[in-house]
Amino acid sequence: MHPFFETVATQRWDDHRYYHHSRINQTLHLISALSFLVAYAYLFIDPVIAALIAWLVSMTTRQIGHFFFEPTDYDFVNQATHEHKEEIKVGYNLQRKVVLMSIWALIPALAYWMPEALQWAVPTEYQDSALRMTAMVWLFLGAGGLVFRVLQLWQQQGLMAGLAWAYKIITDPVHDVKMYHKAPLYLMRGQLLDPMEHVNATQH
Repeated sequence: MHPFFETVATQRWDDHRYYHHSRINQTLHLISALSFLVAYAYLFIDPVIAALIAWLVSMTTRQIGHFFFEPTDYDFVNQATHEHKEEIKVGYNLQRKVVLMSIWALIPALAYWMPEALQWAVPTEYQDSALRMTAMVWLFLGAGGLVFRVLQLWQQQGLMAGLAWAYKIITDPVHDVKMYHKAPLYLMRGQLLDPMEHVNATQH
């Protein structure tokens, strides 16, 4: 199992050093992580509430951080262009996220205007309202997006890379709280970008 966790650690480190320079993004990831932990707990209580928290709070704050606040110019810390980072990203890069979030946004419209298009994917007890149907399809979308990318990575980089990424994604909320719990404090002090001194220290 040692190589597996080494792969997870490498993926986590690359994700942090390449895609989390903005203190605003880090703060939004902290909010996302905390709400994801609440959503995980609600999976055992009410999956509808779990899905609504995960997609309306956790995913939106996370993706807002990446799309609107993370720098996309040349990365002098890692000596890499934004295009290079997007090309080598293990998980969902911005282009893949646009596709995923477009599907996410389409689901409520279908649930309201064309519920029959989604009924095949939703257990009968959740078909009583557009909101509950939307939540359940969102839940399945999250699981499906995870499995789909694992299969892609299995084909591209091997099964270990895919499973390591899945483990990373599932456990990211805990890791993000550990990594970014001080980000709001830095932000309040006026520091908009993480100087990434710890990254420079490992590269020199």
